[in-house]
Formats: sequence, C-alpha cells, structure tokens
Amino acid sequence: MAANLTTERTATREVRFRHLRRMTDDTGLLEHAIGKIPRRAEGYTTDDNARALWACVEWIDLDPELADAERLPELAERYVGFLYWARKPDGRFHNNFDYERKPESEEPSDDCHGRAIWALARTAAAPFGKRYAPAVPELLAHALSAADTMSSHRGWAYALAACALLERAERAAGRREAPASPLPEGRIRTLADEFARRLLDSYARESGPGWRWFEPVMTYSNGLLPWSLFEAHAAFGGKETLQTARDTFRFLAERMAAPAGAIRPIGNRGWCTRKWTARWDQQPVEALKLALAAEAGYRVTGEREYRDVALACRAWFHGRNDCGAPLVDPADGSCCDGLTPDGPNLNRGAESTIAWMLTEAIVRRMTA
Repeated sequence: MAANLTTERTATREVRFRHLRRMTDDTGLLEHAIGKIPRRAEGYTTDDNARALWACVEWIDLDPELADAERLPELAERYVGFLYWARKPDGRFHNNFDYERKPESEEPSDDCHGRAIWALARTAAAPFGKRYAPAVPELLAHALSAADTMSSHRGWAYALAACALLERAERAAGRREAPASPLPEGRIRTLADEFARRLLDSYARESGPGWRWFEPVMTYSNGLLPWSLFEAHAAFGGKETLQTARDTFRFLAERMAAPAGAIRPIGNRGWCTRKWTARWDQQPVEALKLALAAEAGYRVTGEREYRDVALACRAWFHGRNDCGAPLVDPADGSCCDGLTPDGPNLNRGAESTIAWMLTEAIVRRMTA
C-alpha cells in the first residue's frame, strides 16, 4: 500500500494547465475543441467558466507554487469576471454565449445556476478568494437569492453542498474572523434544510427493492447527489442524510463497477434504468462526480471503500478502462471528451479537461 500511495502522489505532480490556458481567451473559457484546437465558433458557457474557477481554486489551495507557475490566479480572475458578466437581474445566470459575446437563445438551466453557486462558494471559502471581494460575495448573494427557484436534483445538490461549505468555513474560522455570510443570518441553514429535504423526499418516492436512487433513471453527473448529502451531514448532521448518502453512493458505485476494481461510467446512449445500464459513451464528468462523492464519503466515514473508488476514478483517466486507453495527455493537461467503443474521442473540450484536473485534485487531497 505504501508503494501505491507513492505512485499516486508522484502522478498528481504531473498535472499541467497548458490546455486550460489554450482554451481561455480574454473573455473566458471556450466550450469545445477540435482535437486540441479551440472551436471559437461555438463560444462560451457559464457552466464551463464556473467549472474552471472551481478547478483553479482547488489547485491554488493544494499547490500554490504550481498554481503560480501555471498562472492559475490570473485565470481564476478571468473566470470570476465572466460570471459577473453573465449574471442576470433575477439572480440567475445566462449560460450560452456566442464568440461575439452575444447571449444565445436558451431555456434557463438549474444545473448552470447550481454549478455557479458552488464555484462561487468554493472561492469565497478559500483564503485566496478574499482578493476577489467584493465581486465574489456580491455574486454569491445574488445567486443564492434565487436558489430556491431551482427544480432540478443537480441544482439542489450543488446549492446544498455550497451551503454546507459556507457553514463549515465560518465554523472553522471561529465566526469572528470569517467573511460575513452573503445572506441574512439563518438563511444558509434554511436553504440547506430545504434542499436536503427535497433530495430525501425524492429518494423516498423513487427507491425500492433493487433501486436505491432518487430518480427513475440514472442519467448524468449522478455522483453529485450522494456527494451533497455527505457534505450536508458534515456540516449539519442528520442520521437520515448520512444513511441515504451511503446507500445511494454504494448503489451508484455498483452500477459503475467494472471487473478487477475498475470503474465503468454509465453511458449516455441510454443511461441506466432498473433493467439495463448503457456501456457507451463514457464521459469524464461521470468519473469526476463519483470521485467527488467518494472523497466526501471518505472524509465523513474514514472507510477504505470510498478511497479505493476515488483512486479507481483517477485510474480510469489513465487507461484503466474498458478500452485500456489513456484519455489524458499529461504534457499539456488536456483530456479526451469521452470513451467510445472505438476508443477515446480525441476532441479535448473544457468539461472533460476540467473533470480530469478536479479528479487529480481529489486524489491529491486524499493521499497527501
């Protein structure tokens, strides 16, 4: 086991951010790439800029020397600026913009809104984030004011985890030294209770024999749901919250299990139902979200099964997968957009690249 830990630590030091810089211009992070070349015609999303802000803050916290060498503080500032530009008067964010910086027609996205809340909360809770005051606290308060309008499970999960993080950050700083809460006193706890109850009620309605899940179909970013409940338990307690987090994590890990301890992300060609699980195409974001839940479960319980799952998620990126093919180029920090029956999708867009960067950060925290 000591040898394995040494290997993991050495590998995480190989993280590079050249591709993230390649995909970022003076507006923000571009969404798609053809191979490694940015597809400027397809523009930007708030989703990806929020993801990128989160990744930068994680690595600035973990390895300030590496972060400075890779110019992550400069990138993080650009992504904060993008979120400030994308906010709307109603407290939400516009998601899609073309390369001319014009908003594209769209339906409001709860997932985008929740993801932005989480990225801003993660930034506000980090020591590094103080340099972005008052922009980040103002954005966070603006976004949280509309949080209870969300109707999607994944939006609730992001917001619940953000509330839990803000609560823990204030507690850890002894409250006197913590930044003022972006909402009136007690509002963070009220929001957290509301989102936790929505998730727990969904689980009570949908789960049954052989199906321990919140929805009738397991689709995308499934790990967010148990992750948020682990985070809520860490901040606020709750026996039902913890038990549901444990049960749903184990069910998800079973549905994503491959032989010999590897993982097999649920494919987007049909997802996962009570009777069938799609094998293809496998997306990097699924490995990230399972690793995220595993890290939270490990932090809450200390049980080895969670750590092993997180390490398997990282290994999936490096070739321990159904095709035996690495998706990551460590030389520039780019990651393929998915795994198909014919091998990796060689396009290396924003979401997949950031999914790998965040998975590496999770492993760094767990094995340090």
